[in-house]
Amino acid sequence: MTDKLVYTKNIYNGSREELVEKVKAALSDKRFQHVLRVEEMAIKLADQWQVDKELASITALTHDYAKERSDIDFLNKISEKKLDTDLKNWGNNVWHGVVGAEMVKDELGINHEDILNAIRQHTTGGVTMTKLSQVLYMADYIEEARDFPGIDEVRALAFKDLAASVGWQTAHTLAYLVDKQVKIYPGTLLTYNAWSVK
Repeated sequence: MTDKLVYTKNIYNGSREELVEKVKAALSDKRFQHVLRVEEMAIKLADQWQVDKELASITALTHDYAKERSDIDFLNKISEKKLDTDLKNWGNNVWHGVVGAEMVKDELGINHEDILNAIRQHTTGGVTMTKLSQVLYMADYIEEARDFPGIDEVRALAFKDLAASVGWQTAHTLAYLVDKQVKIYPGTLLTYNAWSVK
């Protein structure tokens, strides 16, 4: 399905195949295979929720583009782009989305703000999320290789009620982080308050 997708909207200056090769070169094979599965799930969700499939494909392919970059690369990009200095207190789990979007923009030439915002939000969510952001947030969470208690429930929910599935994911992620007794990024708490609280 994804192999036959042709980019026509000039969002990315090249073909899907060229973008795939650039992403592949930036990642380990394990991470790259995850990216391809996320793209497949994102296109299925996009089809369900009337989101542009080309946008979904580009967003999914690039969402983890910066995942395996060094800490110093992220810290330098935070300074270079004059991003919120509090970001320096976090780590890769936050950086590869929030800061990684800047690398996607600078290195891959993707300037579409909906795509960049979806990448920024794919691990922390956001108080306001476009349908594209919701699609990526969920596709990353429920791609076919994921296996955790409740996966069948939330996969079904994502195709029945996308916003509710965002709330489900955020609540379960927050519970997991609390159980692990790790620091919780403030943006994740804001996402929880916006999407998970009745």
